[in-house]
Amino acid sequence: MSAPIRKRRWLTICAISASAALVAIPAGAAPGRGGSPFGARNLARLAAEREQSVRHITAKVKADDGGDDGNEADEIAEGADQYAEARTSPGIVAPGAYGAAWQSLRNLPGTGGSWHNITNLPYNSDDSRYRDVDSNSSGGSGNVTGRMAAMAADDHGYVYAGSAGGGVWRSRTGGGHWQPISDQLPSQSTGALALDGAGRLWLGTGEANTNADAYLGSGVYVLSDPHHGTFSTRSRVGGDELQSTTIRQLRFGGGKVWAATSEGVWSHSTKNLRGPWKLEYAPNPDYLPGGSKAHDDAAAYKNITNDIAIDPKDPSKVILAVGWRSGDDYNGFYTKAGGTWQRITSGFGDLPTDAGNVGTVTFARSADGSRYYAIDESPAQMASNPDSGLEGIYSAASPFGPWTKIADYKQLAADGSALTTAGYMPGVQAWYNQFLTVDPANPKHVYAGLEEVYETKDGGATWSTVGPYWNFTFPCWSIDPAKQTGDCSQTTHSDQHGVAIGSYHGKSYVYVGNDGGAYKRPVNGSQDASGHATDWTSLNDGTIDTLQYYSVGVGKDLDHGGVLVTGGLQDNGQSILRSNDKVMGSNFGGDGGDTLTDPANGCNMAEEYVYLAVQITQNCAVNDGSWTTDASKATSYNVAPADNATSEARFIAPLATDMKNSSTWIAGGRHVWVQTHGYAIRSGSEWKSVHDLGAGRTATAVAASGGKVYAAWCGPCNEQGFARGISVGNADGTGWHDITLPATGADGTVPNRYLSGFAIDPKNADHVFLAVNGFSRHWTEGPGAGFGHVFESTDGGTTWKDISANLPDVPTDSAVVTANGGLAVATDLGVVYRAPGHTKWQRVGRLPAVAVLQLKLSADGSTLYAATHGRGIYTIRVRDCG
Repeated sequence: MSAPIRKRRWLTICAISASAALVAIPAGAAPGRGGSPFGARNLARLAAEREQSVRHITAKVKADDGGDDGNEADEIAEGADQYAEARTSPGIVAPGAYGAAWQSLRNLPGTGGSWHNITNLPYNSDDSRYRDVDSNSSGGSGNVTGRMAAMAADDHGYVYAGSAGGGVWRSRTGGGHWQPISDQLPSQSTGALALDGAGRLWLGTGEANTNADAYLGSGVYVLSDPHHGTFSTRSRVGGDELQSTTIRQLRFGGGKVWAATSEGVWSHSTKNLRGPWKLEYAPNPDYLPGGSKAHDDAAAYKNITNDIAIDPKDPSKVILAVGWRSGDDYNGFYTKAGGTWQRITSGFGDLPTDAGNVGTVTFARSADGSRYYAIDESPAQMASNPDSGLEGIYSAASPFGPWTKIADYKQLAADGSALTTAGYMPGVQAWYNQFLTVDPANPKHVYAGLEEVYETKDGGATWSTVGPYWNFTFPCWSIDPAKQTGDCSQTTHSDQHGVAIGSYHGKSYVYVGNDGGAYKRPVNGSQDASGHATDWTSLNDGTIDTLQYYSVGVGKDLDHGGVLVTGGLQDNGQSILRSNDKVMGSNFGGDGGDTLTDPANGCNMAEEYVYLAVQITQNCAVNDGSWTTDASKATSYNVAPADNATSEARFIAPLATDMKNSSTWIAGGRHVWVQTHGYAIRSGSEWKSVHDLGAGRTATAVAASGGKVYAAWCGPCNEQGFARGISVGNADGTGWHDITLPATGADGTVPNRYLSGFAIDPKNADHVFLAVNGFSRHWTEGPGAGFGHVFESTDGGTTWKDISANLPDVPTDSAVVTANGGLAVATDLGVVYRAPGHTKWQRVGRLPAVAVLQLKLSADGSTLYAATHGRGIYTIRVRDCG
């Protein structure tokens, strides 16, 4: 039995989702602090800390093809930085920017027409049609969708799944047959879900995983009839106090609901939902909005709180778990003594109380209150231990201790973990992956989630990895497509975030949410000899589409007629949808970045992993399961240009084909790369560097038509000295020069912000449009932020004109010129359109409030495709746009 070859690793993407990092807001956004519900300023501050926070989680993985060591944790940090940079540089963005943008977008006239979701069908990561060497097929996670941040379930078969950026979904059948129930809320990002004793469903918005695409929220909402109702803006609890925060946990006790947020711990009556939230404790109140240090770069992580443990026998006794994952002197556990909150410094037993060893923490307690459990991530260990940041899992008879350590990463690794076969140890991302719950019927029966799912039935004396990271390299694994995942049982997707226990038809199930969606198994399920569960069921049946796309590609399906659609996804590889498919497949694994697809033959495609690690296939990467590196038999080829090996490309780097010659490709890193073999390319050596953008610079967008190439770049790309520019030249390497852009982004000129996309007029290569990310200087505290988001040049980029007109002040990500001369633009809050001959913008249809990262046209130009980062791929007829 051969071992898997060059498997793409999920861990890279876990925390990035390179996409989205801020907010998305649907209709009806109520104004909050600063006049709107969202704050983008936190992004920049968190981005500045991200690299430090994960730099030392340095599990090294040697690429099987002999490439460089892959530092997965550093990739997470850098991808997070870069997604935030695009939206915040050259400075800090003030709270309220997204809320104001959404209000403006709602006020735009609509174009008519309706979007159609084409990815609302099962997406099988194990699809045996695409068992290519670079796929994750046969890994065992089955049907997947986008990241689930929180789960809740009751004893009547109702299950609730809260996604990272695609809203909250309900199942009436114990999982599956999902319906969205939060589309009318001003935030589609979930931080916490909880059912109270009265059966009400509580939603805390704002994902609290501190990753790149964790969106801020608009507060807490309650649904009195979760079996039948839907959330509305009228169901918000309290006032504006929790706007522009993330909420990690909601806990109940003493007639109160407690919220652990990014701006302290708050409480509110569960009986009277009106009136303001009460700030119970903030370790550094000067850094809160309105405080003397609110504008400090450190403000975003100076009041992060993680969880609350309440003694059910005496709800006045409360423990707060407080602290930023990378460590700060305020990190620790707090309780009230003498009417004020005091740090606990002794009597906790094995559970550390010193600031350096208290990071991200999750509590759980048994239904009878006899046992408490906790997971603790250690900032000190994360900074010094390349294997794991997990301090341990603990148990106590009281939240006040003494606590006993019942597991560490070495013990979990020895109990059937698959992480060790991937070059990691359990808890390598304990700052990002955590859940914990106790079986209501057995106080010693615990489920813990890190990168994998672990179970103990004896209070922690022994553990089993019931949800291993994947099945690769296990003795039971087989590539035989007839066996699907071989002799191994299905597992869950990696990177765990949410958990709940509920019943359906009298049987108890545990429900887990992770970077691949939602899964369940019987609470007292079966295991094989290795301790791996044999009874996981994926609940991602296609009725729940929270897929997080970076890109989309469209081409003819020559084998079946119709259209083939593909796209790159956060942590879920590359999807492929044939015209006759009832189930969507995955032909490349890991992260999926940018995508090139041959309009004339969709099975000719190129996909980017990260950093310009480009793979191509000319048969959709279909094979018979016989993996090989023999070039004469291979179905996909690694053709990365040299900037991939030297790490001189963006995490999600730009790719493009020449509009007039599909055999000419452009790739952007530090260099502008050109190859002229089209999909017949077989080696990275076939790329030619036609222009060096310069040391410290890297391409953010590329486009070409008739041999004329445009390349936008940044360098430095963060707010410290941020600089941007445009280089123009020819694909044959001649005529390259930098466009002169005002360094300060003077009014009416291209701002000193991140340049995210070009759209070339197919009739004239000198006529080009430019999409500009970030926010104007009205919101951005940075030099040259300027105004405007869409610019036009009629002289090949020599001069530019601001054509933003009534376009909302919102980050723009992509643009396309339609066949009739109209211009469609993708933004972080939807799609807008300018009809030919007009100067004003219209809103295109009514997409869910998620970022649209890329737009593409069908081969005949009749249909517009939108890659959203949280609700899949949508289409609309171009004729309905104008």
